Amino acid sequence: MAVRPYWKGYLKLSLVTCPVQMMPATSENEKVRFHTLNRETQNRVVSHYVDSVTGKEVKDEDEVKGYQRGENDYVMLEEQELENVALDSTKTIDISTFTPRDSIEWIWLDIPYYLSPNDPVGQEAFSVIRDAMESQDMVGISRLVITRRERAVMLEPRGKGIVLWTLRYGDEVRDEDTYFGGIGDETADSEMMPLVQQLIKKQTQHWNPKMVIDPVQDRLLDIIADKKKALKKPSKAKAKAPASAPAPSNVINIMDALKKSVAAEARTGK
Repeated sequence: MAVRPYWKGYLKLSLVTCPVQMMPATSENEKVRFHTLNRETQNRVVSHYVDSVTGKEVKDEDEVKGYQRGENDYVMLEEQELENVALDSTKTIDISTFTPRDSIEWIWLDIPYYLSPNDPVGQEAFSVIRDAMESQDMVGISRLVITRRERAVMLEPRGKGIVLWTLRYGDEVRDEDTYFGGIGDETADSEMMPLVQQLIKKQTQHWNPKMVIDPVQDRLLDIIADKKKALKKPSKAKAKAPASAPAPSNVINIMDALKKSVAAEARTGK
């Protein structure tokens, strides 16, 4: 079944623009998930929002976002006000900076997505941007609004596509010295080192996704399969139809755009 794009928009570098789509690079769809049921009726239990003071259920139209500025004191923001925060990065990934790939440590990488052209017309522009970064071992830095929050993102060439990583904010990464500072300066024992090296060599294997399988999930599936056989009620799952692709967008001539971009950079003295 086709996977629905998580985000659609444009990839932009100076005057070169192409329509792209973004897909999650990881998935938890295969994990066993449970619903909470009423044991007596076997009906699903649903949750409702209730007023924390009156205990009464709150209607959907009465729910509003609130920013707390003090105890029991909130600034309310309507849905329309939130939607009107229209940043350019809502629909465009404008690459503003390039940096060597090895200059960004793993700890800054958050969530990966696959970025690919959204229509055949934009493939040439996409390929030029991708291959130019690849040839210089560079990654692009940009910003993108995801779930109403603007995130810094890194674009890394990968095969025919680009992997887009959201980057953690500066206050999210803790200083390693806080945790490693108490470790002593002792060096490894000269007699023990060869033994450990032998163990490492003996247990070395090429990476395989099977190294990180979840045995708990397999056991849960076995239990569920046994119960399904006992109930003799085969499940009937209906697959959702994939979303229709948008109409192709026009893309300017790549070479002309590149020439204009280089000329513009030369005039500004960059």
